Amino acid sequence: MVTTSDSSAPSEPTLTPAEMVERTGVGLDTLRYYESEGLLTDVARAANGHRRYRRGDVLWVEVLRCLRETGMTIEQLRHYCRLGEDGPVTKPERKRILLDHRAEVERQIEERRRALDLIDHKLEHYADTRAIGIGPIPLTSQAEARS
Repeated sequence: MVTTSDSSAPSEPTLTPAEMVERTGVGLDTLRYYESEGLLTDVARAANGHRRYRRGDVLWVEVLRCLRETGMTIEQLRHYCRLGEDGPVTKPERKRILLDHRAEVERQIEERRRALDLIDHKLEHYADTRAIGIGPIPLTSQAEARS
């Protein structure tokens, strides 16, 4: 970890790009892409021009990663970030975007639950292995466990 020094502010610990990759699990190319797309802004630079990531950058990249992993498009992220740059007046719209995205994630989870139930049902078909002489294999479906 490196600290940046600015005569007008106390030093804040920063991360090198390699440390940022290790901390967030997001690749270096992705970090640079987020910057080029305007999703990650105001990244600090060391005296030699190398990027230095602050605590807020780490937290924001974790948000971006979460939203991407749950299906938010880059265009949707750009729109969300632009709204954030416009300040508090856009909070209701940003909240709406996250609520809509949350509903979509819930829909996807339910879809996966139904698929898992179907897989469990199919596995029940294979659970009775007496025909080959080894007896039934106990199987508790996720659907039964949830009820």
